[in-house]
Amino acid sequence: MARTNQRLYRAYLLKESLAQGLDYRQKWRAEQHLDSWAQWASHSKLKPFVKLSRTVRTFKQGILAYVSTGLSNGLVEGLNNKIRLITRRAFGFHSAQALMAMIHLCCGGISLAPPLPVLA
Repeated sequence: MARTNQRLYRAYLLKESLAQGLDYRQKWRAEQHLDSWAQWASHSKLKPFVKLSRTVRTFKQGILAYVSTGLSNGLVEGLNNKIRLITRRAFGFHSAQALMAMIHLCCGGISLAPPLPVLA
């Protein structure tokens, strides 16, 4: 791939290098890596990566906060997507209360598997 499609190979290397930078646990190492990555990406002549390097520089402090804490909003975003899906399914419901009940039912951790009666 390095010989046949150099632009694609360069994009792959940039992607992998950015992912590696997010794996650092020390904030200073991640900051050094992000700075060098942004410099490399801005000179890569690949328009999406040039734009991404500007974005990384803009949100560098937030990215470094993720590196030092390991926290992200992925769980909340997943829950929001699930609620959007339930809302689309609930298009024909007659009230907002029915939608809220469906959200609680699907996302609330309620178990609807009661034990079956055992015939003695």
